Amino acid sequence: MLMLRRTASPRARLRVLLALAILGSHVAPALAQQPASQAPTTQTPAVQPTQAPAIQPAPAAATPAPEMPSVAAPADTPATPLEDPAQVHAEGGEDTTVAKQLPHDLSPWGMFMAADIVVKGVMIGLAFASVVTWTVWLAKTLELMVSQRRLRSALRGFLSSASLDAARTVGAAGPAGAMLRSTDLELKRSGDLPAEGIKERVGISLHRIEVAAGRAITRGTGLLATIGATAPFVGLFGTVWGIMNSFIGISKAQTTNLAVVAPGIAEALLATAIGLVAAIPAVVIYNHFSRQVSGYRVLMGDASAEVQRLLSRDLDRRDARANDPRASANTAQASGRTRVSAAE
Repeated sequence: MLMLRRTASPRARLRVLLALAILGSHVAPALAQQPASQAPTTQTPAVQPTQAPAIQPAPAAATPAPEMPSVAAPADTPATPLEDPAQVHAEGGEDTTVAKQLPHDLSPWGMFMAADIVVKGVMIGLAFASVVTWTVWLAKTLELMVSQRRLRSALRGFLSSASLDAARTVGAAGPAGAMLRSTDLELKRSGDLPAEGIKERVGISLHRIEVAAGRAITRGTGLLATIGATAPFVGLFGTVWGIMNSFIGISKAQTTNLAVVAPGIAEALLATAIGLVAAIPAVVIYNHFSRQVSGYRVLMGDASAEVQRLLSRDLDRRDARANDPRASANTAQASGRTRVSAAE
């Protein structure tokens, strides 16, 4: 019993006492009948209650359950309000370090000044090509206007003339005047040679004059073709270089923020835009000059044909004078009347 008192918990002791009380209430009548003989048996009930402590899981209830409140963990929760600064700037704020690196002037001039040296060189070259395009347009427009006016005036004079002598009084300048001078030179050199040979040699001279005049009038238009064909690709080179620098800036800044990428891409696209500004007018002006030069060559062909017609007429008259003296007198009178009418 002493051991039971030492080892059992208060609840176990209480259970043992209750069991002993109940057992005593049933055993007391029997003990009253056999007081002496059954005295040793009273030890068995005392031994049996000792097995009751088998229910000792009760001490688990006595374990300090208040240790459950692990609410002490919220002590670590204050760390959650600390957010990534990059996320804060990406969601609504502006990163001051990124903002300092960005150009604030996104106008064409501001983008040009903030561009890479290679992109600047491309832009300057394309701007110079555009200036050359408009310079050639102005110069060739004036040249074609003056040349066509002179050629039309000489052609009208040739059509109204009956002989080369009358055509000389027209005062043709430019390629038409060169045609008359070349014809006169060939007539002097040929003298009394057959007419067919003279016509052939004069035709060769006139053809070379046409070729030279056509080459002179097209001088500078080849530059327009070159600018129109290469300017877009030069601008594309500037675009590729600028985009490459943009991606390099992304890798250095370690951010994919569009504000970091946009300025470099805008500068690259500006190079492409300048390339198109230089190329499109060059192509249009080149096509316009091609049509104008074709018309000018047609006029030169008409003037050459008219000179050959007058030459053929004069050679036939020469041959007719050689065969019939009276025809030569009539020819001289007709030539005189033509000179008088041309002078009037």
